[in-house]
Amino acid sequence: MTTYTPHLLGLPEGIWTREGGEKHAGEGITIGVIDTGIDPTHPSFAYNPSNPYEASRSTQFSEGACQLGPQFPVGSCNGKIASARYFSAGAAAALPLNASKDLSPFDQVGHGSHVASIAAGNWGVPVVVSGFMYGLAIYKAIYPEGGTVADLVSAIDQAAQDSVDVIVLSVGPNEPPEVTPTFMSVFDISLLFARRAGQFVVQAAGNKAPTPGDGLLQFKLVSARDAAIVNGSHPLATTLRYVEDCQHPEALQPEVVLGSMVICSFSKSFLNGTSTVTAILDSAKSLGFIGFILVANPQYGDFIAEPLPFPIPGIMIPRVADAQILWEYYEKHTYRDSRGAVISYGGSAAIREGRLAAFTDPAPIVARFSSRGPDIIDDRMNPADVLKPDILAPGQQIWAAWSPTSALDPILSGNHFALLSGTSMATPHVAGVAALIKQAHPSWTPSMIASAISTTAKKHDDRGQPIMSQGPELYFLYPSTPFDHGAGFINPSAALDPGLIFLSGFEDYISFLCSLPNLDPTAVRSATGTPCNETFDSPTDLNLPSITISALRGFQLVRRNIKNVANRTETYLCSIQPPEGVQVSVQPSWFNIIPEGTQYLEIKFNVTQVSGSFRFGEIVLTGALDHIVWLPLAVLPMSIQ
Repeated sequence: MTTYTPHLLGLPEGIWTREGGEKHAGEGITIGVIDTGIDPTHPSFAYNPSNPYEASRSTQFSEGACQLGPQFPVGSCNGKIASARYFSAGAAAALPLNASKDLSPFDQVGHGSHVASIAAGNWGVPVVVSGFMYGLAIYKAIYPEGGTVADLVSAIDQAAQDSVDVIVLSVGPNEPPEVTPTFMSVFDISLLFARRAGQFVVQAAGNKAPTPGDGLLQFKLVSARDAAIVNGSHPLATTLRYVEDCQHPEALQPEVVLGSMVICSFSKSFLNGTSTVTAILDSAKSLGFIGFILVANPQYGDFIAEPLPFPIPGIMIPRVADAQILWEYYEKHTYRDSRGAVISYGGSAAIREGRLAAFTDPAPIVARFSSRGPDIIDDRMNPADVLKPDILAPGQQIWAAWSPTSALDPILSGNHFALLSGTSMATPHVAGVAALIKQAHPSWTPSMIASAISTTAKKHDDRGQPIMSQGPELYFLYPSTPFDHGAGFINPSAALDPGLIFLSGFEDYISFLCSLPNLDPTAVRSATGTPCNETFDSPTDLNLPSITISALRGFQLVRRNIKNVANRTETYLCSIQPPEGVQVSVQPSWFNIIPEGTQYLEIKFNVTQVSGSFRFGEIVLTGALDHIVWLPLAVLPMSIQ
């Protein structure tokens, strides 16, 4: 993991100590990373002869498990990196590949190394201090120019054949197919079969809401001089030198700078103190800059930049020569008409801070970039009866390994570590926790691990307040819902001992597919090779640790089956916080359950008030031995009858 997130997750004093300390946590577990490859020379992936990785009995790599190629010579699979392959047939047909660089498991982008080190980087490496002795199986399926579903599916299939314990997919969801439900896409079916083979699969939710992002927090680049009001409505608008230093928000077009990275120019006024960085911050806050860049002006030469604490992302470029590089990039990607007026802004920028971090805000907070629910069932964006996202994990400003030859971001060229944000960073955190659970409970299936993570998740931040969420408006936080955080913030120590779990196997998922409306059973058999022998009364009956009803009309009965994985008999009492406009009851309202025993629950939903949007609630099963099982509810009350 990274410098801070182990402490945020409570690992050093919790799950690590139970598994023999940070140097031994994760031993014998193999994590398969499907991404852009790996840099085998990075210290985060160095072999440790004093604590060698030994694969679990289930993991068996076939011949050719370590493919050699450019920058991936003999010895790259060193014991820590147990296997490394690349899949390029799809990319070769659709994208320009560089055979002298791309055709090996080596990471030309940096993303794959970053993800791998979060999930399984060596303990004691400066910056990255995760300590997990997991083995890494690398499946390169994404290249500097992109990737294809065909290569991703090939990588997933190979990971399943290798019987890795956990698969990490820091790749956002694929676009829904046009003619079948989302769950019937080739990509989704391949993940279903990986789960059938026993792999716990963690996939990123994506970075598309409420503000688009790509995991690098890149935003539209706008110059203050191009954002100036030029119709004479402001007395300073005709004198651009009074606008370029971003001191006067009333002289800038709000619709242009909102949510943008704004370039402000150093001016003479900074020398006499009439212009200040504080005024830039005030302009940014009043107009909604996502960040600012204060650059040197050739007219005044270089300036001295002192480190300052900024409440918003900001950076100074005090050298004229460096500022010129930015201006050349900006002009190359800014499109103008014959008069020089901007038609569109094509440039983008990201600001990262790699100095000392101060953690003073509540944590966690759902990041603005994180994709929100509901899950969708088709290309018409109709909601599905499945809760997404599943879980919340650290993904904002994560320090982890980087490939110094990265083609993804020239700013990071030559660096061995990078500070990135995105659900791509949250995904390997979940994978690492899943691997620890698998180490503690080798016989647990993927659904058992997923259930344990979900039902024990935290609903409150580190200050005891309900988790909040960033939204479309800057500087404001909103109460988070299950469509923002899923079941809640991942709680590794509690997930080791969840008390109850919700079981679901391959046959249950087939029954789920067969119960989807307007889906021909022959299509299910064609895609999965399994007939629709059984169907649920409703897709909501899939035995997940959550309940989502995308269209509740009047009354609906939902069934759940739970199993006691604790070693003692326990009495549980059901309590309910119903969604607004919905009456909810659970039968039985309390029960005793023996070790390895099961209990069926019937949950009844009745609409009492129609709503045009989803409403949220929860069912809580409180055990006499201190186990607490949370079941989030998301319901759209469509009609009373």
